[in-house]
Amino acid sequence: MSEKKVLFTGGGGFIAAHVIPLLLEGGYTVRIFDNMTRGDRSRVNEFVATGKVELVEQDVRYGGAVREAIRGCTHVIHFATVSINKSIADPHESIDINMTGNHNVFAAAADEGVERLVFASTASVYGEPKRLPMHEDDELRPLTPYCISKRAGEDLLGFYERTKGLSWNALRFFNVYGPGQKIEAYYTSVINHFIQRLRAGQPPVIDGRGDQSMDFVHVSDLARAVVAALESERADVPINIGTGVDTSIAALAKILIEAVGVDVQPEFNERDVLVSRRAADIGRAREVLGWEPRITVEEGMRALVRDS
Repeated sequence: MSEKKVLFTGGGGFIAAHVIPLLLEGGYTVRIFDNMTRGDRSRVNEFVATGKVELVEQDVRYGGAVREAIRGCTHVIHFATVSINKSIADPHESIDINMTGNHNVFAAAADEGVERLVFASTASVYGEPKRLPMHEDDELRPLTPYCISKRAGEDLLGFYERTKGLSWNALRFFNVYGPGQKIEAYYTSVINHFIQRLRAGQPPVIDGRGDQSMDFVHVSDLARAVVAALESERADVPINIGTGVDTSIAALAKILIEAVGVDVQPEFNERDVLVSRRAADIGRAREVLGWEPRITVEEGMRALVRDS
């Protein structure tokens, strides 16, 4: 069997820490490409110690460095990105890293003839959904530089597929959570905030009536989807990765109150909030990847409370 080698941009991050063990189990060697400004160095060092992972400490904005790192790799996972909230505060850096980085990685992957590229896209490409569950063919209305760059990334993949035969899958991640996540992570800061208050014996504070909802997908389920997308027979499509269940903030508070085991009721901060709801149609993930989530929100949140 020929050697399977993955270039993993953003491989020092939270999700990567759950994907890399699955890649190693699957017989891949891994070349992490990460500038390590937000990466977990101690975790990366553990991977490097296996002898099957190497770290290239570089920035995706440097096309020459990207091209050199991709040489000899059979597969690419492209996760390197600037976060959604940072993209609003600093659109220049977001466009620079996300757009230039996307293009450098995709162009090099196409030129080097990699077998498959998996791109971390986002459910935020949909903007405010007109219907639930959200389907891959629904209208895309991205609202921030981050989301716009993710949508453009999907379009760029289509360009390199048509012109160079690049094989790709773009995974539209919904609200990822799980062990090892940074406290300030945009999508799940609400979880961490609630847990901290509950552990201090304080009630969680919810804006509005708590009707706003998210589709929380556990990072270990999501990691399986990444590997499946690397190996699927069908390709060249965006694919939702979520659970199909929309969990309201009020329901989330209830789950966490039970998990922490405190006797409090949520407090509602009565004010007008944009009631945004999210739930993924995961039919395509089942069909193309043979994937579906295994961990329910209740199980995942209980485990998070227990292990954090």
